[in-house]
Parts: sequence; structure tokens; C-alpha cells
Amino acid sequence: MKKLLFILNPQAGQRKANRFMPDMIRLFIEAGYMCEPYVTGAAGEAARVIANCPRKYDLVVCAGGDGTLNETVSGMLAAGLDCPVGYVPCGTTNDYASSIGLSPDVMQATRDILEGKAQTVDVGTFNGRFFVYTATCGAFAKASYNTPQAAKNVLGHAAYVFEGIRDLTAIKPFHMKVRADALMLEDDFVFCSVTNSTSVGGIIQLDAQLVALNDGRFEVTMVRNPVNPAQLSSIIVGLTTQSVPNDMIHFFSAKKISIECGEPVEWTLDGEREAATGDVTMENRHSAFRIMIPRHVSSAPFEWHKEEAEL
Repeated sequence: MKKLLFILNPQAGQRKANRFMPDMIRLFIEAGYMCEPYVTGAAGEAARVIANCPRKYDLVVCAGGDGTLNETVSGMLAAGLDCPVGYVPCGTTNDYASSIGLSPDVMQATRDILEGKAQTVDVGTFNGRFFVYTATCGAFAKASYNTPQAAKNVLGHAAYVFEGIRDLTAIKPFHMKVRADALMLEDDFVFCSVTNSTSVGGIIQLDAQLVALNDGRFEVTMVRNPVNPAQLSSIIVGLTTQSVPNDMIHFFSAKKISIECGEPVEWTLDGEREAATGDVTMENRHSAFRIMIPRHVSSAPFEWHKEEAEL
């Protein structure tokens, strides 16, 4: 009999997956899986459970937010577990789920895992630690973990927007030297994101035509420090209308990014807080894991090899 590990984060989003747990398990069993459920109780627990588990599974399914997906994938890569991952998105913004066409409906997402297809995707490393879709610092970066959970539950996406706008006008700029493949930049910045998705922090949307999720490259967005209202306006217009790059926003793709910063900077990885650090190296791990997507979703957004955007 096929074996399935089912990990549920009961605190994710508005806790909407909790009441569906028996029905989800029923679908797994009806599909021929021996289901082993695990409900997490603390941050990092999903990764530890998978990494230390001696059993082999045919499918690992996680229900939670992007942070839960990060823990699941990180644990599987650490353990060398090569089976596909099923993701039931139950967080507040679900950036990655939106990028790969997953349903926000819990039961439909579960059915899509069982009836869908496995798609190979890239993953990133941040000084050796895995991230699935984004490493971010500066304005908007803190919104994912600074926004109170109660506000997320009541306001949803708007809670991130309010927090992010406050960051943009109040953040202290940081001086960075950036090496990305053959490119070199040095400037004062207020925002940096290294991503493998079309959405960042539930706020910033990237043009889907410029993003491929299995091409061995990241999309990098770096926002210069505005020193006058016109420059601030250029940033806001560029980010909200996807008109990048412009005079204040660098946008490019790269396989490897090295950043030197004169002082420690706080980052978020897949929406979860990372300790402040000065020097960072990020590398793309091409085709690192497989994730289940609905059969109706085209493989083109994953496999299209785009031309690198001009600075």
C-alpha cells in the first residue's frame, strides 16, 4: 500500500484547514494511501519530523502557509526524500500557491494533489539554508512576520499592504555591493527580493511573462533609496504597475547572487524571519524537488527559458 505523510499546521491563516482534516484524510485513504497525519505545534517542527523520520513515503502533503511549505521541502531535501510534495495552501497570502496555480479551496486543492501531475521546480539556498520561493529584505520584508496574526485573520491581504507601505516610508536604507553572475551593483537600497514566484509578500506582483519556476535562475528586484518625492513616486508606480526596471528599480535574473552589506540586515525566507546577517550568498538549485499541480495547469510557466531583463 502506498504511504502518505500528511502535515497540518493548525495555526495557519484563519485555521480554515482544521475543520476539513477528517475529509482530507478520507480522500487520501480512498485514493489508496495509508495516511500518517501529523499536526505541528511549533515553528520548525515539520522540518524536524521529516528529516528524522526513518520511513519512506510515496507522497508528502502539507496544509498550511508558505512557511509550512518551506519547512516541509527543507526537511525532505535534508533527508534525501525524493517523493513529490502536495501543498494545500491555507495561509493568509499564499504567494507560491498563486504562482503555480493551486486552488485556495481546501478540498479542491486536496483533490488536485491526488489527481494532478508532478512538476519539477527550482529551490534556493541562503547561506546554505533552503528557501522555496523568496528571500527578501528591507521594505515589505518585515510585513510578513510583523503583521499581527489577528490582523491577518481579519484583514487578510490588506494587513500586509498597510504594514508594507509604512515600511517603505520609514525604512533605513542599507548600502550593498551585489554580484549576480556577471553583473555588479553598488548603491543604497531600501528593498531587495530574490524570488522564484510571481508574488512577493502578498504585495508586490511580478509580470508572469518574466518568471519561470524551473529555469535555474532567480528573479531579483532591488529598489534604490528614494531621496525625494518624485523618486518615491517612481518606486510606487513601478511596483504597483509592474513597470520594471525603471530609474529606481533594478530587475534582472541570475543563478547566483552574492551580497555584501556594511551592517547586519534582517531577511525573511518564504515569509519567515531570518537572523540579521551582513554577507549573503544565494544559489539556485535547479530542479530540486517535485510538487503536485492541477492537471489543467500548463507546464509552460515552469519550463520557459526567458531572456534576461535589461537593467
